Amino acid sequence: MDYPKLFVCLMGMGTVFFGLICLIALTMIMSAILGHGKQTAVPAAAPAPAVLPEPNRQEVIAAVSAAVAEELGLDITGIRILSMKKL
Repeated sequence: MDYPKLFVCLMGMGTVFFGLICLIALTMIMSAILGHGKQTAVPAAAPAPAVLPEPNRQEVIAAVSAAVAEELGLDITGIRILSMKKL
């Protein structure tokens, strides 16, 4: 039996979308059963403390240089860090 290409394409896409709809329905049902669908009030977060400068900045730069050199397989003298920003 030889099916046309369009029929095979549409049946495949239909099967995928039917499966996705079933997954969505099952997750909504499980959420309703377990009661996790309820929205709870989130308490306000405390303000972040002020960022203090690092007292051992040279040690941090040395550690970062060593890690970069190790990862790249180079000698640490070939690594020069021009600037660092805390993210």
